[in-house]
Amino acid sequence: MARPAGPVRATLASCENAIIVGGVGRPEPILSVPRPQRDHGFHALRVDRVVPETADTVSIVLDVPPELAGAFSYRAGQFCNVQVHIDGAPHMRCYSMSSSPELGEVMQVTVKRVPGGTVSNWINDHLRAGDVLELSPPAGFFQLTETDADLVAFAAGSGITPVFSLVKTALAITGRTVRLHYANRDRGGVIFDAELAELERRHRGRLAVVRSNDREHGLATPDTAAAFAAPSAADGEFYVCGPGPYMQIVEEGLRLLGVGPPRIHIERFASSDPIVGAPQPPPEPAGGTTVTIELEGRTEVTDHHPGTTILQTARQTGLSPPFSCESGSCATCMARLVDGAVSMYVNNALTPDEVEDGWVLTCQSVPTTPTVHVVYGTAD
Repeated sequence: MARPAGPVRATLASCENAIIVGGVGRPEPILSVPRPQRDHGFHALRVDRVVPETADTVSIVLDVPPELAGAFSYRAGQFCNVQVHIDGAPHMRCYSMSSSPELGEVMQVTVKRVPGGTVSNWINDHLRAGDVLELSPPAGFFQLTETDADLVAFAAGSGITPVFSLVKTALAITGRTVRLHYANRDRGGVIFDAELAELERRHRGRLAVVRSNDREHGLATPDTAAAFAAPSAADGEFYVCGPGPYMQIVEEGLRLLGVGPPRIHIERFASSDPIVGAPQPPPEPAGGTTVTIELEGRTEVTDHHPGTTILQTARQTGLSPPFSCESGSCATCMARLVDGAVSMYVNNALTPDEVEDGWVLTCQSVPTTPTVHVVYGTAD
């Protein structure tokens, strides 16, 4: 679900820009001197352990040194962007933490092998204790909210990873009732099965887990999702993570119950996932747009093709801009808007302060003025 960050209009030095999140904007002044940028860079962390979870899933326990403890502090449900070099080429992916900081657990991410997946297969096949992995500091807004309402979670496959972190955290630090619907293709694919059973034992009466596998119970439908969610439909908070089609089915089920977007929290990492009900940005200028892009000392100026993002435009000029998720979740593609205006379809990565300071997710940004100028890296 797109983060409900307030849209802003920003002034940077003598250049005026506007950033619209979700298709609407309102004028607000900001300081002419930008605030310090949050750390989005990569840091080398040593792998303490690699824990087999299933035949195709491992958890990576990471050793965070004291000097990076602040940068890598996180909240349940967040993720890190992981960068690996395979055959000399860098590859980046987003992986969620399955650990809970509130429980004092050592930081760990969980990675399921994806058929044909370059990074997930490399991690499962080659990563060992003592190796070094490059990670960016934690990010993401798939987090617990300040409420005593029921927590109802839907997870499928490796989508259990951030949900597991949320569930055990909510049980530890709140009095909330927690219900989890966990879907897999078959019994052999269930990640954290023993841990969930232990949580059920320890929190009998507060935690209920329904395990479903496609071979025995069939695929999820909007009606089955609605039936599971119904007891908490009035005021519950709903968390959804899994493959795109599964999340869309759950969203449809929640809509059948009249559950509004503010109470539905969805974690998306794949750019192909449909974003149901996402607001569309304003139309582009009738006369077209000229886009200027600066990256690593190179400047390209080009006409914008309607419907394409700034990231896609950068690629079309021959530049190699940084990117990873392409779903507005990781901030790898962030750049500073120094002239013109853009609209972001989704922002699940930048804080309101960063948006006010002119930072945009280029994978989600389309121009809304005749000229747009963005700079990757630090724009002085």
